[in-house]
Amino acid sequence: MAARFQQQEIPYLIIEKSRRRNDNDSHFVFRDAADIHTLEKAWFEKAPTAIITSHDDATNIYLTKYLRSLRPDMQILSRASEDRNVSTLHRAGAAFVMSYASLGANTIFNFLINEETMLLAEGLNFFHLPTPKSLLGKTLMSSDIREKTGCTVIAIIKEGSVYINPDPNIKLGREEELILVGTYEAERSFLKEFPA
Repeated sequence: MAARFQQQEIPYLIIEKSRRRNDNDSHFVFRDAADIHTLEKAWFEKAPTAIITSHDDATNIYLTKYLRSLRPDMQILSRASEDRNVSTLHRAGAAFVMSYASLGANTIFNFLINEETMLLAEGLNFFHLPTPKSLLGKTLMSSDIREKTGCTVIAIIKEGSVYINPDPNIKLGREEELILVGTYEAERSFLKEFPA
């Protein structure tokens, strides 16, 4: 996944407990992710998204709940090794859950290239559409999309470029497309709340 972020020139930091990697790599913080000082060192207060991908579901559930309690506004993606833990991760506060390792980073980036609605995991899907008229001129923050519908805007397509984790203060324009993630019910709620 780190390689994909580098290719897309998306800033990132990885919290790693073990020092198996190069200590001089500026993209790594070698500490415990459950420690608040580690999170502060890893831009936690400013980061728009956290991706939790340990191989232990109990750890992922704990970290998801912990991060959600610290940052209610953060987009949290989490991984489940066992299907039975998917709903628990959603209840813990994950915006969406990857339940198979094969879904990984390629799922997200391939979607952005293919521009199609697709099932991501356990009832969550990506969809995109032109900015609805009722949102023109509004910022993402003032639109209350997540609060009103349960959907999350994860990217904006503008003039052929994809902007992942867009600035919440950006004003939505007529020429843009929104890329969102949500359940089927949340998608229906979005289309009802913000008609084209």
